[in-house]
Amino acid sequence: MRILVHDYSGHPFQAQLSRELAQRGHDVLHSTCAAYVSGKGNLAEDAVTGLRFVTIGDHVVLDKGAYVQRLFQETRLGLELARQVRREKPDVAMLANLPIPALVVAAAALETQRIPWVLWHQDITAVALKSFAAAGVSRLMGVAATVIERGEKWSARRASAIVVIADSFVRVHREWGTAHKVTVIPNWAPLGEILPVARANAWSQEQGLTGVRTVLYSGTIGLKHNPVLLVRLVETLREQGERVRLVVVNDGPAVPVIKEAAAARGVELTLLPFQPYDRLPEVLGTGDVLVVLLTADAGEFSVPSKTLSYLCAGRPVLGLMPEDNLAAKLLRQAGSAVFAPEESSLADAARWVREVLNDSVRAESLGKESRALAEREFALEGCASKFEEILRAVVRTGE
Repeated sequence: MRILVHDYSGHPFQAQLSRELAQRGHDVLHSTCAAYVSGKGNLAEDAVTGLRFVTIGDHVVLDKGAYVQRLFQETRLGLELARQVRREKPDVAMLANLPIPALVVAAAALETQRIPWVLWHQDITAVALKSFAAAGVSRLMGVAATVIERGEKWSARRASAIVVIADSFVRVHREWGTAHKVTVIPNWAPLGEILPVARANAWSQEQGLTGVRTVLYSGTIGLKHNPVLLVRLVETLREQGERVRLVVVNDGPAVPVIKEAAAARGVELTLLPFQPYDRLPEVLGTGDVLVVLLTADAGEFSVPSKTLSYLCAGRPVLGLMPEDNLAAKLLRQAGSAVFAPEESSLADAARWVREVLNDSVRAESLGKESRALAEREFALEGCASKFEEILRAVVRTGE
């Protein structure tokens, strides 16, 4: 098959899937959005026959806070993806992580060109926006939620098949009338690319973090997160008599918020931009405890991919997230801890971190359990076969 995979974010496991599909003899074009700032996976050209990497949005600078401008930019990115599809003429396309304006444009283009496609549904955007509207984040958020839901539903109805990452998504698709074409395939992380490394490594040495107790967060911090909780966690540790440095690897709107909060509270902070993907094992290995954030409102319909990378890295992980989230269930299986993403939970969360920091045997055991769980759950071959089967079925139906 000629397959176009567009992952707007550029995540590691989507790129790994494209490599696997190419190794199985398919002609795969893996497309990502250069304008979207995040920790990217391995998007470099390599020796895999039949695999190419391309981008959209090379000359676009996204401003997530400028909502009207962003609407036009995301529509433009959808048009750019539509032109990419028209040039490549794939047998089938698969779209993941697209903002809804871009998704609607791309879905319309695929329908016009009669190219069957699969929606790889990573987040239900409408649900998150409704929760923000209910919380009074913006007066316009309610209107936006309604418009976005219609666009998201419209696109889902035009997809030939839908892959969701958790059972909780099925209920929404049932309401939309699209549940009959849904398959649940949980996300994973590349086991062979994110490996456990020594706590003292080249990256920790470069950053002056060797021998320094650290709580580390690496990944995007968006509307689903409360970045000040990171600062408050380390402040609470200090109040409990534990000196710890907060390390945050991120680019985006949360950076000034974290910097200001840390300065105001006297929290030791190392703030760095996203690091090259080949250094990610060293970055994660530098964290004595790795932290995942997710607000209660977004919990049921979002599975933070950073959690999966953390498990691959073989480190103790603290989840500040809803207990019913799929990632929370994975953390508990690995023996790590999950607490509600609220100020009232920070004292208990800090006590757990202190116990791990002061018990090297327990910390090592938790790291081994994390990696063991990843090796049990993240086998690529089975996931790739499921995707291949779905893509083949979609092509056959579209012929």
